[in-house]
Formats: sequence, C-alpha cells, structure tokens
Amino acid sequence: MHWDHGASATPNAQLAFFAEFLTTTGVYDSWLDSCPLSYTSPNAPSKRDVLGTWLLAILAGHNRYAHITALRGDAVSAQILGMKKIISEDALRRSLSRMSAQQSQEWLGPQLMGSVQAALSTPWILDIDTTIKPLYGKQSGAQVSYNPHKPGRPSHALHTYWVGSLRLVLDVVVSPGKEHSAAKARPGLIGVLDKLTPEQRPALVRGDCGFGNEPFIAELEDRAQPYLFKLRQSVGVKKLLTRQFARDDWSTPGPSDQGWSAVEDTLKLSGWYKSRRVVVLRRAVKTDLALSRKAKNEPGEQIELLMPDKGVQAWEYAVLVTNSAYALDALGQLYRDRADCENGFDELKNQWGWGGFTTQDIERCQSSARAVALVYNWWSWYCRAAKPGARMEAITSRALLLAGVGRAVKHAGQTTLYLTPMHGAKGKLLALIANIRAALGHVRAVAEQLPRTERWKTFLDYVVARITLHAPAGLPPNQLMAVG
Repeated sequence: MHWDHGASATPNAQLAFFAEFLTTTGVYDSWLDSCPLSYTSPNAPSKRDVLGTWLLAILAGHNRYAHITALRGDAVSAQILGMKKIISEDALRRSLSRMSAQQSQEWLGPQLMGSVQAALSTPWILDIDTTIKPLYGKQSGAQVSYNPHKPGRPSHALHTYWVGSLRLVLDVVVSPGKEHSAAKARPGLIGVLDKLTPEQRPALVRGDCGFGNEPFIAELEDRAQPYLFKLRQSVGVKKLLTRQFARDDWSTPGPSDQGWSAVEDTLKLSGWYKSRRVVVLRRAVKTDLALSRKAKNEPGEQIELLMPDKGVQAWEYAVLVTNSAYALDALGQLYRDRADCENGFDELKNQWGWGGFTTQDIERCQSSARAVALVYNWWSWYCRAAKPGARMEAITSRALLLAGVGRAVKHAGQTTLYLTPMHGAKGKLLALIANIRAALGHVRAVAEQLPRTERWKTFLDYVVARITLHAPAGLPPNQLMAVG
C-alpha cells in the first residue's frame, strides 16, 4: 500500500449536483451575500470559505465542530463550492462569535423562513413542539429542568415551528432549559405568523396539551387563526368526560380511525373567558388489563395488584379544543398526524446536527440550530425534486444522493470530475438525478434572468406541483403536500 498525498479526490462527489441546485435556485448566494461577517485582514478567511465549511460539515452529518478536521483534505468539495480552502474548526467557531445575537437573527431568520415561505400557497398545517437538547459542558443557559430521557442533565429547549407532514422548519428558538413551557414558545409562533401573508397563513395551528391554555388560545383567536390543541386532564375536563361517556351518540369508527370514536360539545373552563368547541376521543382497550398501586399501610415497596371485574371496560381517551370548522370525523386523524413531528425531531437530532454544534454561549448555539435547519430544508427540497412521491430521510438519501468517489483531473485549464457511485441502486440513482436535472432545467428555462427569490419560487412551484399532482380531492390540508 502507498499513500498518495497529491491526488484530488472526494468521498462526496455528488455534491456537484447539489451545488448546481444551490447555484441555479440562488439560495446559496443569497445566504452568502446577506451574512453580516466581514474581514479586513489579508490573512483572514473569506466569507465563502467560512460558510462553505459550515455547509459541508452539516451536509456530512457532523454534530461537532471537531469533526470538521475530517474534511480538511477534501479540496475537491471546496472547489465545487468555489472555496479556496476548508477552514479549521477553531476558525469557524471564532468566525461565528463575531456575530451578535441580533445580527444572527436578522440574517438566518429570514433565510430559514424564505426556504419554505414561497411554497405555502397550498393549504398546510403549522405544528408547534419543543424538544430537549441535553448538554455536557458549561454552556450558557444549561439548566436542569424537564428532561424525560436524561433526568437531572442540564439542557437547552428548542421551540420549533414546522410545516406539517413535509417536516420543513419555519423557525427554531433555542432557550435555556427551564424555558420549555408554551408561554416561552408563543412569541416565536406569533413572529412566524406575522411574517406570512394572509394567503400563506396555515389552515390550522396544531400542538399538544402544553399549548391548550387560555393565553395561547386567546392570542390565536384574536388573529382569527384556526387551531387544534389537546387539553390537560384538569378538574373541569374530568367533569366533561363524566358527562360525555354517558352519551349514546358516539361516532362509529371507520376503517382509518384506528378504533377511535368521538363526540363534540362546548366547554368553558374556569380560566377561560368564553365557551369553546371541544372534541372527546375514546378507544376501547382490548388487551387483558391489570392495575397496580402501592399498598397502603404496608412497609417497604409493596405493590397491590387490582384486577378489573367482568363487564368493566377500559378506555384510552383524549380531549381536544378547536375553533376550526372541520367535521368531527376529521379532527381525530388531524390530531393523530401531529405525531409526525417526533420523526422530524429524531431526524434533525440524530441524522443532522441538532444533537451537537454546542459552544459555551447560547448565541452560537442558536445560530447553529438555524443553520442546520436551513441546510436540512434545502436538502429536503432537493430530495423531493428527486422523488416527489415520498420523503427521504438523511440516513438513506445522503448515502444515495451525496456519497460517491470523485476524482478531479485538471487538463488545459479545465477540471473534469470523474464520479464512481458506490451505492447498489445505481439505476435508481441515475433516475433520481435525472428528476433533479429536469427541475433545474425548468428553472433555467423560466426564471434564469429573474431575481433569486423568483428562481427559488419557480423551483418550489415545480416541486409542489409534482407532489400534489395525484392528490385525491378533499384530502385534509396536512396531507396535501405529503402525497405523490
């Protein structure tokens, strides 16, 4: 075996196609030009080198700044993105520290919203949820609070606003660990809604029981924004359940209802200023059931087992509050589809960089969270152009659409990149690349001389049209852009 230190090669040769996508749509140049970083020293790296290194690290699936060292010898990827070199991890961290929190917000916030906003003319649902990011150092805002997977571990709270089913991020706000409640997520939601035109507003804002409280609901009602939230099991809600379970007009579960039946009523809790529409869902527990509790007046950890009598039916239930006009039989499925948010969190934290890119100050953590979400959105649109009928997660799409051995050969002032795909599905890969090239060819034919925003909108219109091409009539808004 011999080392070849002078060869120009890359393990991510298909970056060339993704770079073509970024250049044709104009989103990458817009990201670079709007960045507030500036340097005067002749020895300082260029802005393109800084942001290009950041992009490559995120695309490669890294979640630590230290992993950037693995990219330092990849001169081919740097050349594809028009960079002079890939900078070090320390240089990238220092560069990001030059931006204030306000500068970062004014730069990355509009970029993240702009990566999705042009596609919001089709009815859609805005999902709001919060995920916990455990921390292992002395970071600003690292506080011990609600942490279901690692109790007692300091954490940050990431309030995230999604385009339902498409799993695209509209914005993410990084907060100290103790600021995980709905009250801390409300300003970010209002900020997202205020950036949308009336035609782009969501058909529904959806969230779990943490968001079904009076201040949150009242603010949405003041804006005439439909919502769907789950209610906590308070005393008033339990009294409602007692009344509703005695009714005999529960809906009959259909083939797609998974055994859930529903009734609706109005409810005015003690903290509410008016009555609101509520929907009660229930489903019979069909398996053998046993209940356990700690035995009273018994020493030690004695467990008492209770076996229900014959004729006792166990139920699982949920209570929803909404101001929307959707039919009763649609609301249950609309809320159950909210669980797709967890898949988005899982992908961003485990396949992208939300589990890391942590620094001692929370401002750079916020910048990294938005940058990862932005590249994630770009890659999601890129993959939907390749395969409009289904969503591809990074764990499979990067291996298929990014990885590949590339060897650069320079001759007569021209560089030729020879690609060697290593994936077993080569035929499928070529078909997906052809779909991407067709989308970019459409953009060049329609909007080549138009501003960047129009080129990006033209691309999104093309992809959304392919996604919704065969959508059945009357499909709920959360599924309109999720079918092919």
